[in-house]
Amino acid sequence: MDMSLFCQNNLLDTQESLSRYRPGGYHPVTLSDTFKNGRYRVYHKLGWGGFSTVWLADDRDRNRWVSLMIMTADLRDSRDLEKLKVLGSHSRGGLSSNYIVQLLDSFSHEGANGVHQCLVFELLGPSVDRVLADYREGHDKLCPETVLQMSTQLLKALKLIHSAGTSHGDISDRNMAFSCTNLSHASENELFEVLGTPEIELLARVDGAPLHNGLPTQLVKAAEWVEWVDEDDEEIRLLDVGESFLQGEEPNVLAQPGTLRIYSFVFTTYPFWYLGEDEVLVFPMIGLVESLPAEWQPKRLERKFAEEVRDPKLAPLLPVIQGLMRFLTSARTTADKALDVLSRTGAQLEQ
Repeated sequence: MDMSLFCQNNLLDTQESLSRYRPGGYHPVTLSDTFKNGRYRVYHKLGWGGFSTVWLADDRDRNRWVSLMIMTADLRDSRDLEKLKVLGSHSRGGLSSNYIVQLLDSFSHEGANGVHQCLVFELLGPSVDRVLADYREGHDKLCPETVLQMSTQLLKALKLIHSAGTSHGDISDRNMAFSCTNLSHASENELFEVLGTPEIELLARVDGAPLHNGLPTQLVKAAEWVEWVDEDDEEIRLLDVGESFLQGEEPNVLAQPGTLRIYSFVFTTYPFWYLGEDEVLVFPMIGLVESLPAEWQPKRLERKFAEEVRDPKLAPLLPVIQGLMRFLTSARTTADKALDVLSRTGAQLEQ
């Protein structure tokens, strides 16, 4: 899409791509829009991805805030819904009790760009990626208790997924968010104090011609969670099961990023950085140089841990990270065994 056709504003190049607002693409949303016969009303934008936009909505039937994910119309039969149902059938007490995002409702919505599948989830706070970035910018680290809590919760989520005979396939800090139970029944003003007030720019053409029906009339800046301070009190939720697959039916190309999650909880940074598609660039390079990345060498990791991790409460995570970072996938520690390591070495696990 030719962006020069539109009047410039602060959000035109920083939010979801306007080119995705086309037949089969995103559904154009305006704040205060309602869905499912008025049950859900939109108040803010929480984020977006390649195949969906996500909005803060008021569920008038439950009298609580929720996250409303609106899939692109070409994903009307999204795999997320069925996969969440499969995981739900294997969980006891609901997905949220296993640290996987809780699906509350689903429905279809017909719009200018097609029919969209809509998934309603519990209200979620900022992504783990955003929170770790804030700590990194402040040259700070998560407190040890929070690191242990997040590590345990992530491993428990993986344990459930694996017990269902599936693999997630795309675990990243962007696909993990904090729960938001403290704010799920807050007033609008109380919630906006934490999220930030919606920033809106009207979308208009330079020539004054009307926008086609598939475009939004306004651009909304995604919530920045400007006053979020609840990572110590809330739980994590693993999101986005669209790339998951049955064990034994692994796809040829994995979406799974190369960065390691529990490592990032501890160090607020990543063990590896990639310049492009890791399955294209990195693995062939490993084959050529015939040596492991430095961070995969046990002694190097032990030194880094000794130099940077001062609190003895985090000591149990060293063997867990070492087990997860083994080069051969067949030799890596399973989520179940990693939880056992934490338990046996005296980490404070959740009951």
